[in-house]
Order: sequence, then C-alpha cells, then structure tokens
Amino acid sequence: MRDLLLFDVDGTLTPSRQKINESMVEILKKMSKTMDLAFVGGSNYEKQLEQLGDDNINLFIWKFTENGLVSYHNDIILPKSSMLDFLGNENMNNLINLCLQIISETNVPKKRGNFIELRTGMLNISPIGRNCSLEERNEFVLFNQKNKILEQMVEQLKKRYNGPNLAFSIGGQISIDIFPLGWDKTFCLKYIDNLYDKIYFFGDKTFIGGNDYEIFHHPRVIGFTVSNPAETIKILETEFL
Repeated sequence: MRDLLLFDVDGTLTPSRQKINESMVEILKKMSKTMDLAFVGGSNYEKQLEQLGDDNINLFIWKFTENGLVSYHNDIILPKSSMLDFLGNENMNNLINLCLQIISETNVPKKRGNFIELRTGMLNISPIGRNCSLEERNEFVLFNQKNKILEQMVEQLKKRYNGPNLAFSIGGQISIDIFPLGWDKTFCLKYIDNLYDKIYFFGDKTFIGGNDYEIFHHPRVIGFTVSNPAETIKILETEFL
C-alpha cells in the first residue's frame, strides 16, 4: 500500500486564509509521485478551493472539509453529516444564543461582523468577526497571544453550555470550532484508515485545545507539528525526499 500525506490547511499548507505559494505547490507535485496527498480543514470547500486554487486542489486524492464532515474522494462527494440534524433546531438556537452572549461579553479592540458561521458539520464563532481585514486579523492574533481571548472563550463555553455533548476547540487564528464529540479531524480517518500503510499528518495547532490535537495524537497517525508553511516544506524535503 502507498503512504498518505495528510495536511491541515491554514498555517500548514498556506498562511491563514491566504493562497498557497508556488514553493509549496512544487514540493506537493514531487510528493504526489510517490505518495497520496490529502488535506483536512475546518473551513468549507469553497474557502479551501480559494486558498489552494483550481489548478492545485486535484493534487489531493482526498479532500476533507469541515473536519471531514463534507469529504471528497477525487471529485466524488461522500455522504455528509449535519450538525443541525444532530442538535435539532431548539438546541441549535440555544447554542447560538449562548455564543452571542459570550461574544458580547468578550472585550477585544475591534469587532467587525460575521461572528457566527454555521457550516454543515460545525459552528464557527469569532470574537472579532470573520469580516475583519488581514491587518485587523494580524492585530487580533497579537492581542490574543497576550490575552488568551480564544482560550477564555473556550472555557466559558465549556462551563456554561448545557445540551447534547459538544467539543470546543481553537479552530484558527481568530475563531473557535464547535462540533459534536468525535466530529474532530479524526472523523476523516474512517475513510482512509485501511487504505494506507502509513498516514503522516502535518498541523500547526497540535496543542491541547487546538483543532489538530486529536488527530495528531491518534495511534493510526504519525504526526509533525509545524509553525508555518515554510516549516512544512523543510520537513518534507528532509524527511521524505
């Protein structure tokens, strides 16, 4: 069996919410000659396509969006799992009300709108809002590093949420992912577990509370922690070429 290289997207293949660079594309093309490629991210397919590009996305045999709740094998979409179906409308309303309350109580320098995004397999919330500019995003990243805003919001959600079992994790530079227990990135492994001899995973948020933590520590996976795409390239060059 071939081996699989499985990548997180933001902070691993691309800078957060930005486009992939040519250096990464070139090494992925080299790797695809001897290994299968896959990505798993929290965003939806449209956002992943925007970052990876029409010409590059098909380098990946498997495309796991929304933690694998919406997945593609080559161009074939696999059965979806819906968080709204899991929770039901009343529980979803209660959860969104709680998120709005916590966001309103969270003091950050700027708030820019689109604070809550309901995706197929998860709810994504951001205290600054996904409408922020790149400059505002970078300002928030520095503010969060000093003040641990996202960590505090995760703790508030865990403490105050009362409903069907959910997990709360830091999903990116500015946001938190909320999803049913077990619907983290390990969800995607059910599609590939028996197809590969070795599965190598690259991610930047492998710490406790990060959305790469569970899959990084899964016994079926050999994990690499990176801090940026340049480090991903360096590891690929030194370990696999």
